Amino acid sequence: MPLFKDIEFFKNVDPALQWAIFIVVCLILAVALVSVVVSIYLSIKYVIYNRTQNQAGINGEQTARRILDSNGLSHIKVSVVGSFMFGNSYSHFFKKVRLRRWTVKKNSISSMAMGAQKSSLAVLDKEGDKDMKTRIILTPFIYFGPLMFVPILLVGLVIDIILFNFSGVVTVIAAVAGLLFYLASFVMSLMVLKTEVKAQKRALEILEKENLATSEERDMMKSLFKLYNIQYVNDIILEFLELLLRILMIFANAQSSSSSSSSN
Repeated sequence: MPLFKDIEFFKNVDPALQWAIFIVVCLILAVALVSVVVSIYLSIKYVIYNRTQNQAGINGEQTARRILDSNGLSHIKVSVVGSFMFGNSYSHFFKKVRLRRWTVKKNSISSMAMGAQKSSLAVLDKEGDKDMKTRIILTPFIYFGPLMFVPILLVGLVIDIILFNFSGVVTVIAAVAGLLFYLASFVMSLMVLKTEVKAQKRALEILEKENLATSEERDMMKSLFKLYNIQYVNDIILEFLELLLRILMIFANAQSSSSSSSSN
């Protein structure tokens, strides 16, 4: 039974495909809702731990600097950023650990956790960690892959209209090419998560080894890292569902266009 029988676009689309689109949209909404809940809980925990002083009395910048220096990475800079676009991160290309301004100067659990984890990514980089090497090579694709979908689709659409009187063939090919970039970015996101988890583990080991954080403080950091990982997994699932929806919509568009051409 057709699900969207009253919508013009879906009149010639197979009912099974309509239901598949409906289910994927429902899953996107469900995962998005979970993501919002996790994000709120993460924000609350982050704020609480950002108001809890660490026993070492050092901030995120000092934590990062100490870990970098003790691992022979004095050439890696620690910079403070104030934007949400460039938050807590490590850049292999710029040889820099970036930490957010509203956290970095506080002698808090959150500040120490972020400083330790991001500087530990630099440690993994120095040690030649296999997953970290792959992440560095693929970094451009991770960030720009999803952005390529719309430009490639538009180029295909223009070529289709100008040269082929909008047959739809070039548009579909361009859409598939764009989806391949999107899919590559999705797969690479899994690599990012793997290295982030490795860096979290290494950060906790370093903090324990150098006696910078107590067992209780490390447990707090573990819970914070866990929430970050859950949020990241949610984002990956959303990316996959969005990719699946785009593919289904391409099939729906192809069916709709084919039926319209046949009727003409």
